[in-house]
Amino acid sequence: MSDFGPLVETQWLAERIGSKGIKIIDGSWRMSGASPARDDYKDRHINGAVFFDIDQISDQSSSLPHTAPEPAFFAEAVGALGISPHDTVIIYDDQGCFSGARVWWTFRLMGHEKIAVLDGGLPKWLDEGRAVTKSHSTVIVADHKTSHDPRHVCDAAGIRQGLQTNDTLILDARPAQRFLGAAPEPRAGLRSGAMPGAVNLPFADLFNQDKTFLDPSALATRLARAGVTPEKEIITTCGSGITAAILSLALEIIGHPRHKLYDGSWAEWGSIDNAEKEFPVIANTKK
Repeated sequence: MSDFGPLVETQWLAERIGSKGIKIIDGSWRMSGASPARDDYKDRHINGAVFFDIDQISDQSSSLPHTAPEPAFFAEAVGALGISPHDTVIIYDDQGCFSGARVWWTFRLMGHEKIAVLDGGLPKWLDEGRAVTKSHSTVIVADHKTSHDPRHVCDAAGIRQGLQTNDTLILDARPAQRFLGAAPEPRAGLRSGAMPGAVNLPFADLFNQDKTFLDPSALATRLARAGVTPEKEIITTCGSGITAAILSLALEIIGHPRHKLYDGSWAEWGSIDNAEKEFPVIANTKK
């Protein structure tokens, strides 16, 4: 991974498809009620790509959506996809960069460092006229050992602590109307609003029109406007931990030294009993 950072270009991947030690993951995902992303994967995907099911490769005992799995569960699931700890893994999704960043974050949480996201994802790949396939490659099950790295994840207790210090910045990736409580949450039973002291940085603000990330200098400027400084620890959050990972990836791109993702995100914070007392919010607190 010494020749590139957390992003790779489509040309880089095109030149290495089929190379030993290069594994490709389709990390596309849909909200509940939409047609499964796996169906679209079956219709077209980059040659050699395997499908990472975000909802299935998660903590199945949790009441929250797609929370990070236990390391042993992750190792078994990823090994079944033919991925070993020594592989260089390239992740894409079919919306440019949406859920692929979550898969990237999950691999990092599990100690897999040879991991990158395809900048622009499948849309850019297709716009460039590059080939896709319906064919499924034969997968040879691998032994994938993990070493859970807690530096990358935050829970509600960490959020409470972060809200009480000036050394931590909480960045919320949701669209502005949801952050302000002017639009309802897509999940039933969640009140609207945001954590007190959190700063809104909608994930869509980090991309060019072609779904690629802004260049690192522009990203750094955009993040700095939201309050990011090298000294602060950044906690990213969103509705359920999917688009928060886009902010985490952007922080990694600019080389920010300390950032975590709040895995429960608003799905947890917005649904806790007596949350107005235990977890105060701003804006509208009606269910």
